[in-house]
Amino acid sequence: MNREEIIKQENKVYSRPRLLDDNYMHYCPGCSHGVVHKLVAEVIDELGLEDKAIGIAPVGCAVFAYNYIDVDWIEAAHGRAPALATAASRLNPDKVVFTYQGDGDLAAIGSAETIHSCCRGENIVIILINNGIYGMTGGQMSPCTILGAKTATSPYGRRADLNGFPLHVADVVASLEGTCYVTRQSVHTVAAVRKAKNALKKAFRNALDKKGTSFVEFVSTCSSGWKMSPEKSNKWMEENMFANYPMGDIKDTTANESKS
Repeated sequence: MNREEIIKQENKVYSRPRLLDDNYMHYCPGCSHGVVHKLVAEVIDELGLEDKAIGIAPVGCAVFAYNYIDVDWIEAAHGRAPALATAASRLNPDKVVFTYQGDGDLAAIGSAETIHSCCRGENIVIILINNGIYGMTGGQMSPCTILGAKTATSPYGRRADLNGFPLHVADVVASLEGTCYVTRQSVHTVAAVRKAKNALKKAFRNALDKKGTSFVEFVSTCSSGWKMSPEKSNKWMEENMFANYPMGDIKDTTANESKS
């Protein structure tokens, strides 16, 4: 390495994650998926799990996750990612298995698979991208749509008397004995991205150490579904979503272990 290359290396503040493929992402401008993809790729690389990680791709906006993160992937039917992850983990106990799902996939048709995988304490990581809407299929209301939010199927806003209350999945699975780590994060600011990466890294370490199910929820934006600009989407998320889905760790049975 010559002097010029050394200087460039020393001054480098950022480089593309090694496991993030050089493919053009199909996500809309301002979508949170791209940032979370980057974090997943970085965490897997930094933990040395490139040859151990198995991702389960769902149906929905995240269906093409296998196009972007260069690890082994399995495609699941709509909502069935945790069930498939259970099989992959049990058949390959030396691997680290994770699902990557949206709220329409995980909290609606996949709610049973999610709850029972967590209840059994399967040694997997479940990643939830919660933007409170069905993004890919036209912006319909999802189980996680907050009260008052307008969608294609709740054009005047979600009503509790008509549509019921939003489902707080992370709080539900935190009450189950099989989950060792449940956290809610976001990626709307640099500081939030740093916290989110630490949470993901803890979750993958838990799977590596076979501590049970880790559940990482990302409260996210959907600019196209919400019919807002990326900037307004972030602001609306902060002012409305965060009040319903507060940030931070909800459950961590490994906290004392890490301090000792």
